[in-house]
Amino acid sequence: MNPETPSAPAKGPADVDVVVVGAGIAGLYALHRFRGSGLTVRVFEAGDGVGGVWYWNRYPGARCDVESVDYSYSFDDALQQEWNWSEKYATQPEILAYLEHVADRYDLRRDIEFGTRVTDIVLDEQTLRWQVDTDTGRAVSARFVVLATGPLSNANIPAIDGLDTFAGQILRTSHWPHEGVDLTGRRVGVIGTGSSGIQTIPCVAEQAERLHVFQRTANYSVPAGNTPLTDQDRAAHKANYPERTRLSMASGGGSPHQAHPQSAIAVSERERREAYEKRWALGGVLFSKTFPDQLTSLAANDTAREFWEQKVRAVIEDPAVADLLVPRDHPIGTKRICTDTNYYQTFNRDNVELVDLKATPITRIDAAGVHTTDAHYPLDTLVLATGFDAMTGSVSRMNIVGRGGETLNHAWHEGPKTYLGLGMSGFPNLFNLTGPGSPSVLANMVLHSELHVDWVAAAIGFLDARGAVALEARQEAVSAWVLECVNRAAGTLMMQANSWYLGANIEGRPRVFMPFVGGFGVYGEIIAEVAAAGYKGFDIIEA
Repeated sequence: MNPETPSAPAKGPADVDVVVVGAGIAGLYALHRFRGSGLTVRVFEAGDGVGGVWYWNRYPGARCDVESVDYSYSFDDALQQEWNWSEKYATQPEILAYLEHVADRYDLRRDIEFGTRVTDIVLDEQTLRWQVDTDTGRAVSARFVVLATGPLSNANIPAIDGLDTFAGQILRTSHWPHEGVDLTGRRVGVIGTGSSGIQTIPCVAEQAERLHVFQRTANYSVPAGNTPLTDQDRAAHKANYPERTRLSMASGGGSPHQAHPQSAIAVSERERREAYEKRWALGGVLFSKTFPDQLTSLAANDTAREFWEQKVRAVIEDPAVADLLVPRDHPIGTKRICTDTNYYQTFNRDNVELVDLKATPITRIDAAGVHTTDAHYPLDTLVLATGFDAMTGSVSRMNIVGRGGETLNHAWHEGPKTYLGLGMSGFPNLFNLTGPGSPSVLANMVLHSELHVDWVAAAIGFLDARGAVALEARQEAVSAWVLECVNRAAGTLMMQANSWYLGANIEGRPRVFMPFVGGFGVYGEIIAEVAAAGYKGFDIIEA
């Protein structure tokens, strides 16, 4: 071997207790937690580094919409005390640096195989072990498999006629070049005005000679209200971490936010406006939870929508442009509210043009640019901010085969079917983290990951303590949980939006509302009660 060539990472044993798929937020904690329980663990990660979504999503303006102090692990107070966040809402580079620090601090990389994508996970029904195969030829047998692939990790690339003929530069927000991109003086088109588009567009506008924003659907966005954190801020956070965590774990969305105690329509107009003004000044997605009934009462929701519209129209100079940027097809908050820094103000710039694709759809792309039914837009660079095949996309890319040779893709062909979002009938000892059937993207993903990993670790400990082999969700428990999630969603306004929560952005996907909407704290209580009752709803398979 050439002495200058770095040696490959040591390969783990062919047989392990747990295989974890993914080295993002959930995968890193899973490795640390399971290893701490004395289990042998192997993690497979498709990327060349840790971080998951924060490894891949390096587009300009990429920033978390949960406060940094809350978007961090709570399992080790020493970690909390030593890490210093620089801003209220951390940027992608800072979040990635934090996750790299975690990987180094707990020596996690030695059990991770990077640049390795899992292709097949197949159950041996005689031993109830899983055979895990990868695209590198690596194969491992495991007692347990934990899917930590993340609900937003499989990019959605729209099927636009001629996309492959474009002669210019094509960029994806979900797979931005690590070295960055200089768009100075270029004619740029951005397709998509979801979260990544809304964060990217103001940054691109500052560089580009000309920017065309191709809007498929108008979205609600609220100013992030980002600010630098002072030493005093950080000291206060560190002194208050236990209480913040307690409130977050009991909350609806995994943060210490407290909604107004009364209905939006029960208070006076003055008190309602004061509450909205206070929340607007604080910034962030929690605007949709200013009052407790904003997502269950259309009348309450209308008060938030009207306040939002007044705020947004006030910063857009052209009323006709404002008309296009104000959503008309869903109540506010029923799609995930975006957060931005001067997004709406960007459309006041002379070099920015909004193209309404509902009125003038894209017909095709050629070598020189984008054709709509109305015009041709010459471009040097095309940015696809077209979102994700959310919740199930990454899982569906793997060939997961359970009892009787049934694939998980077939089991889920009418929509994902889980018990508690964790277990699936016919797939013993296979656990899915922060996906469909759980609060998932409706909650703080860091605390959600900890909640799920701790539950799985305790379940493994339960099996080992009694000498049992496997835990498998019962079909009747799966059916009841699916119905529970459907009924809870039906009791909200969430079903009135054609959102990716329903898979509506993917052609041919069954329209099923995938997250559990009952609240993060309520969900935590439910899964704790199931465990306390001896894993009610699961079959415990003895040796």
